[in-house]
Amino acid sequence: MSKEKRYPDDDVTIVPTGCCHDCGGRCVLRAHVKGGKIVRFETDNGEAPQIRACLRGRAYRQRIYHPDRLKYPLRRVGERGEGKFERVTWDEALDEVAYRLKQIKEAYGNSAIFFAMGSGNQGMLHGPIPVGAMLQAFGGFTRIWGVSSYEGPLFASMATYGTIGTGNSRDDLLNSRLVIMWGWNPANTIWDPETNFTLARVKEQGTRMVAVDPRYTDTVATYAHQWIPIRPGSDAAMLIAMAHVIVSEGLQDQAFIDRYTVGFERYKAYVLGHEDGVPKTPQWAESITTVPAETIATLGREYATIKPAALIAGWGPARAALGEQYCRAANVLCTLTGNIGIPGGYASGFMRAYSSRETASGSHGSKNPVEQGAPPRPYSLHKLRGGTNPSSARIHSAKVFDAMLRGRAGGYSTDLKMAYVVASNFINQHSNTNKGVEAFKALEFVVVHEQFMTPTAKFGDIVLPVNTFMERSDIAPPWLGSPYYIYLNKAVDSMYDTKSDLEIVRMLSKKLGLPAKLADLEEEQILKRIAARRNDIDDFEKLQKNGVLKIKLKQPVISFKEQVNDPENHPFSTLSGKIEIECDHLAEMEHPLIPSIPRYLTHEEGYDSPLSRKYPLQLLTTHHKTRAHSTWYNVAWLREVEPHAVWINPKDAEIRRIREGILVDVFNDRGRIRLPAKVTERIMPGVVNVSQGAWYDPDENGVDRGGCANVLTEDAHSPGGAHHMNSALVQIELAPQK
Repeated sequence: MSKEKRYPDDDVTIVPTGCCHDCGGRCVLRAHVKGGKIVRFETDNGEAPQIRACLRGRAYRQRIYHPDRLKYPLRRVGERGEGKFERVTWDEALDEVAYRLKQIKEAYGNSAIFFAMGSGNQGMLHGPIPVGAMLQAFGGFTRIWGVSSYEGPLFASMATYGTIGTGNSRDDLLNSRLVIMWGWNPANTIWDPETNFTLARVKEQGTRMVAVDPRYTDTVATYAHQWIPIRPGSDAAMLIAMAHVIVSEGLQDQAFIDRYTVGFERYKAYVLGHEDGVPKTPQWAESITTVPAETIATLGREYATIKPAALIAGWGPARAALGEQYCRAANVLCTLTGNIGIPGGYASGFMRAYSSRETASGSHGSKNPVEQGAPPRPYSLHKLRGGTNPSSARIHSAKVFDAMLRGRAGGYSTDLKMAYVVASNFINQHSNTNKGVEAFKALEFVVVHEQFMTPTAKFGDIVLPVNTFMERSDIAPPWLGSPYYIYLNKAVDSMYDTKSDLEIVRMLSKKLGLPAKLADLEEEQILKRIAARRNDIDDFEKLQKNGVLKIKLKQPVISFKEQVNDPENHPFSTLSGKIEIECDHLAEMEHPLIPSIPRYLTHEEGYDSPLSRKYPLQLLTTHHKTRAHSTWYNVAWLREVEPHAVWINPKDAEIRRIREGILVDVFNDRGRIRLPAKVTERIMPGVVNVSQGAWYDPDENGVDRGGCANVLTEDAHSPGGAHHMNSALVQIELAPQK
């Protein structure tokens, strides 16, 4: 443990550590420890760039010392989901887990074991990593494909560019003359710690900034010179209409297109209407998007003529039905203007920058025995290396609940009998929570590693208490694109009878008769080995002592700079070696919802769906300012900062007699949630927002009093993998008033 002594009169020790949740930033914390207890936190005050924690990290004491922390192993004594448990010893708990693992393996095979891992721990040692290694050594497991956060951008990036490494480092935004922030809200979702400071500098230097979003977010309010509200699910239509303006007025960078791309003529025929007789004009898009045609045309001209320009297509609009089309349309618009591979430009796409360099073109290989020999699933980009593993042995995360209930009879690869849950509030954070409840009840056994009695932990047969970042050591890599690492030094001893995931694996491996990998090594020795595998960590001791290693780059990271400067020796990673405006790999799939060029397509819960007559409001399930998914929901300090509520426009509120702060029910055929109303002009009419991550808490009638957005979302996905998180239709009415 690295400690720096200060304040000798008070006997306070400052421990450099960090916060490593999936909030969009992994940040420096300096824990002030007195008498074995953390008394306060400060954040990075060192050299630039400062990796400063937001209010979530600064409230971490409220997590570690929360009275509801799980303190010892628990065994279910009531009905599953009822939340009734008894205390047991670690030996008793792990004996039962080992017995059930062996029993299920013998009766059904390893594919019946579902590894329900999540993003609650983003370290390189603890969390799901050791558990996955143990289950793999045990003979394998079934896991998901299709991450709800980004599967649409990932699919589109691979199809267009052949890689997920499509971003530039944040400092390059200072070279942009125009920045378009599309469905991107880093004021809440961070997107690397230095993003907001860089955006402030960009605005300060006078660069024009435009935000396209159904909500007037904190990002819009802070940085944007212009807000363009857009109907959810219609983003591809506006991007395609901007392409129409650019192509019809001859504003495209034809030299760039000719040298670096394939498929332009096919896309041009679609955009201009030569293919189907419908020109994709701004007027055509206005009726779909509600954005005035002139606004669309003006932005299209600006983007084509004010170079270099950065179009940052955020992931939010891609977490929707057919979200891949929005991402592909954004990628292609970047291509048409030649804003790729140059300072101040941006390729959009998946947008990994620095942190992707070792993995962006990684192998599809898997050491999981359950996946060995499984053919690629239909409609996967299996010819490309990198991206999502295409194994047909995996189940899309939106369909796991359905797979638990129907198994092979429903067309899935296996019959799931057990869930091993690590770093995940799985029921709460996946679509159609009510179906998730029924699915978990149908399993034979559930084991959960947790810190609190979450909605998912209530469904565990055995619940194992896990310690926090402050009670163990780990290394945190950057979230997306910033060049740094954080060493999370253990600040205090583990509280109560909690253990790390690694300690649990070592104990359980013995009971399973497995050799515990690296069993004889101390935590620090393992972390030293992990660091040695990274070619950019050249001083482990310095990293450990300071708690952070900031890597100095000679120049900004600019994705595809080599491909643009020297295309003969550095082709793109696509099958053609060029940017694929039209993708033959998609064309050969012959699926109407996976077109070879970007298209605007409607879906069953779009604004123009027949279902909209019953449920006329479009639901957004955005990320909340004070949570990382469902983490921190139970911290009272943060709930006071911004209470959980449904955003509704005054016009929609008035016709429903809804006032600010009054309890309302948001509902559709999948369920009903009850929460306060936030009546605000910061959301456009016809759209409501319930931020995801609030804890599911049903009453005796099944009405969720917690306001869990996924009660309302559809457990479905597009063929390319995009989730339908932002594609639900709902109605709102006054809740019964007491």
